[in-house]
Amino acid sequence: MAGRTPLFASFIFVIVTGIASAQKAPRPAAAESGITAYLQFGATANSDGAIYDLNPSIGYDFNSHFGLALGAPIYFIRPAASTGSSAASGLGDPYLAFHLRYPNEMVNFATLLTGTAPVGNSKEGLSTGRATFDWTSRIDHSISKLTPFVEAGIANTTPDSSLYLRPYTTFGFNTHFRGGASYQVWKFVSVGASGYDILPSGQQTLFSRVTPAQAGGVAGQHGPSFLRNQQTTGTAGIAHDDGFSSWFEAFPQRRVDLQLGFTRSIAFGLNSISFNLGINLRQLYRSSEN
Repeated sequence: MAGRTPLFASFIFVIVTGIASAQKAPRPAAAESGITAYLQFGATANSDGAIYDLNPSIGYDFNSHFGLALGAPIYFIRPAASTGSSAASGLGDPYLAFHLRYPNEMVNFATLLTGTAPVGNSKEGLSTGRATFDWTSRIDHSISKLTPFVEAGIANTTPDSSLYLRPYTTFGFNTHFRGGASYQVWKFVSVGASGYDILPSGQQTLFSRVTPAQAGGVAGQHGPSFLRNQQTTGTAGIAHDDGFSSWFEAFPQRRVDLQLGFTRSIAFGLNSISFNLGINLRQLYRSSEN
């Protein structure tokens, strides 16, 4: 049964995108075309340490449906003392993302295709050292103030999300899923919860961001491979992850997004808290002109 899981996951992905035609999914469609600019700063903290991410991007929306964005994350990593690692920082892999959105009374559909160039340092977990891609699609539908959603994607790396900057990155094919709902408690405030599953297939290489002090890992260290070795190559099992998240989000006047969240990785037994602050620089600039 375990050997059939990736095939089953791919089948579900086809179903989800098929329904959508009759995922860190794209943001709501722009009201008009033009240059876009966005700045995001976030962090995830857990027992393995803290990872900070400054992510500026600039793009162009050709219309309310289609656009692209170019950006590059900058990481600041502060491992826990128990990992025997030192702090690190540096540029991650630059990315180019294409998004397509189709709002509809029956169901909203969005899809995002992202490709990266191997620029970051793989020895510090800032890159896999290879070009990567991720294609994620999302469908959602609002029922009064409740908005259920489903996301499905394929990739050759494990994607981070705004709710969870992982203490590692991977190289190897996987399918990934996320489903849940958000609830609007006030005009610009919502809460939500979701579950996720990362289903790798074939050989995987895992790069730790909480780099061990010694090449062979910290003496006596137990647990996942990213706590024992900086780089591990093995079967699909080393990269499998599943869990759930909950969050609080505020987005006043389309200029600022604030998100606070909690994520539980069941596979790795890891509890993480996170925050994200996003600034829509285009909207901010236009507001300053008025």
